[in-house]
Amino acid sequence: MRAIFNEELQQVAEDLTSMAAAVHDAVEDAGRALFEGNIELAQDVIDGDAHIDALEHSINNQCVILLAKQSPVATDLRIVVSTMSIASLLERIGDLARHIAETARSTYPDSPLAPQVKDIFLQMQDFAEKTTSTLSDLMTSHDEKAAQRLILSDDTMDKLFESVYTIARSDEWTATTDQTIDSVLLSRYYERIGDHSVSIGRRLVYMVSGFDPSKDPSRFIGVDSDGD
Repeated sequence: MRAIFNEELQQVAEDLTSMAAAVHDAVEDAGRALFEGNIELAQDVIDGDAHIDALEHSINNQCVILLAKQSPVATDLRIVVSTMSIASLLERIGDLARHIAETARSTYPDSPLAPQVKDIFLQMQDFAEKTTSTLSDLMTSHDEKAAQRLILSDDTMDKLFESVYTIARSDEWTATTDQTIDSVLLSRYYERIGDHSVSIGRRLVYMVSGFDPSKDPSRFIGVDSDGD
């Protein structure tokens, strides 16, 4: 019975790894579509979101079956429950990548980005790509220290997000109404990618060590007092 449980859990882990890789690719391709005006790539990201959704559905179903048939306890239960939570968060990042691609497609051949904030968005994209790449690696390495470093990086995206709002409210802002709306929405999509990535980092710390940073922030420097 234990051997069967381990085999089924390994399959779930492999699917989660595949899902994280697909999400990273979606974020990377959505950024290329946005900055290069590549409408074909944007459509690929939009179409590919169904695959990410299907992986989440499969992972959750497998986890429910494991809970029902194997009744895991202690560490095994923590792994199964954390896996379901991580899959849900990865699916949300995939949705955000789709939103970025949809914005790029809807404004083609024009850019949805105001020129004054394009450099900030390039930094946001770079950070999102590096973060989702780290998440993909963490699915197999379960490196707690790397997960903690990811959590500590949360302020980077938040500051970039705030910069967009500051510039958009300034007297020097000259973008069109459509570019203003799109720039603000896109900054929010990137900020949420950062937030969800950090949440996954916390789930991984909990899965590996049993310590939930959001429940006792005083024990972990990378978590604010409100858990965000």
